[in-house]
Amino acid sequence: MTTNTAKPTVVLVHGAFADSSSWNGVIERLHRNGYPVIAVANPLRGLQPDAAYLRSVLESVDGPIVLAGHSYGGSVLSEAVDGTADVRALVFIASFQLDVGESTGELAAKFPGGELGPALREVPVPTADGTGTDLSIDQDEFRRVFAADVPEQTTALMAATQRPITANALSDAATNAGWKLVESWSLVTLEDLAIPADSMRFMSERANSHTVEIHASHGVTVSQPEAVADLIDEAARTTVPAASELAVAG
Repeated sequence: MTTNTAKPTVVLVHGAFADSSSWNGVIERLHRNGYPVIAVANPLRGLQPDAAYLRSVLESVDGPIVLAGHSYGGSVLSEAVDGTADVRALVFIASFQLDVGESTGELAAKFPGGELGPALREVPVPTADGTGTDLSIDQDEFRRVFAADVPEQTTALMAATQRPITANALSDAATNAGWKLVESWSLVTLEDLAIPADSMRFMSERANSHTVEIHASHGVTVSQPEAVADLIDEAARTTVPAASELAVAG
């Protein structure tokens, strides 16, 4: 894919129990600010295969990239960025920042306060190796544990269209930690019942991320898209100066 623009391409990676439409409000704001955007359909089948798929998308983009992920999407993007020199910034939105050897499930449970586990439904699914388990959120619990600050009519649609994730994807251990290689930003959601705020703070501080805390649920990309877009814009402007700024500097 070729992009003819002075601004970096923003690549967005959704997490579990969501799809690319969860970024719609963010995309509208980024488009108004002149950013080309790709919202990747995260397979949610396993950390390494999901990262390999994302890497193939990144390799199709010409020019600098700002890469943002929500929730498990952060685990995937951090795994994927090894060897992708065009990625200039990582933006973790209510997200995971795994170190090598850690899993998404491990970091989700590192501090108390998460209420997602009891709300999950398990469904057996066929895999290449036999049978696996798909996880989704019980629709009656979706709004409470995932998006309590989103209107009920919207969360009903989100619950019905959520995409399940395999249990293995949440237990897979990271083999890369992209935040050690690329400058990062983090949005910590203080009313999050899926990832405790203390877990996000721990990961953000360890990564030396530029961190913003806001009162929002885990569904912050839907409830507060302006705050999400603003943080992505800050990361882009910090790491990919505009052509006019480069001319002045020269």
